[in-house]
Amino acid sequence: MAALRDSQIFKTIYAYGLRRAEAVRLDVADLRPNGAAPRFGRFGAVEVRWGKGAHGSGPRRRSVLTLPELDWITEGLAQWIDQARPRFTTESTGPLWLTERGTRVSLRYIDLRFAQIRDEAGLPGELSVHALRHTYVTNLIEWGYAEKFVQDQVGHAYASTTAIYTSVGDDFKNRMISQALSRIYGGNHADDSHT
Repeated sequence: MAALRDSQIFKTIYAYGLRRAEAVRLDVADLRPNGAAPRFGRFGAVEVRWGKGAHGSGPRRRSVLTLPELDWITEGLAQWIDQARPRFTTESTGPLWLTERGTRVSLRYIDLRFAQIRDEAGLPGELSVHALRHTYVTNLIEWGYAEKFVQDQVGHAYASTTAIYTSVGDDFKNRMISQALSRIYGGNHADDSHT
């Protein structure tokens, strides 16, 4: 059950572009339907109540929508809530991610568990849980989501912060230049070696 929980925590962090503190503070009640996307059922959005605020302000709230490209998350959340979480507590409300003692998982646990999984997979040691959030932003940009939408999804006050997170791949860059060439010059410009 702990392995299922840990796997689902990291999948949720990626699928919603969450900060680790936001993920740790999620409650069951923060998982909500989205009337505009009924296909996702009770997992159409995540209500982040403890988002990072500006200096001196309290936490910022936001709703993070479930995306079609990441719809697999709904199955995992349903499995956790309906089958696994009840083995940690008899309460149907309260913290989403529970320890074996029935308490909320900690930030320290998230960091240690991620490092353990990363090391077992032979991934670079500089990767942290935050890399999942960066990957989320990059993927949304590559999938064609508007920058303002991406900014709102991850709770950035400024577009410049979101831009720092973006590290698109060569395939995306090549598609963008090909589209720009077609838009400006028309036709297929896959081979411009004659110019």
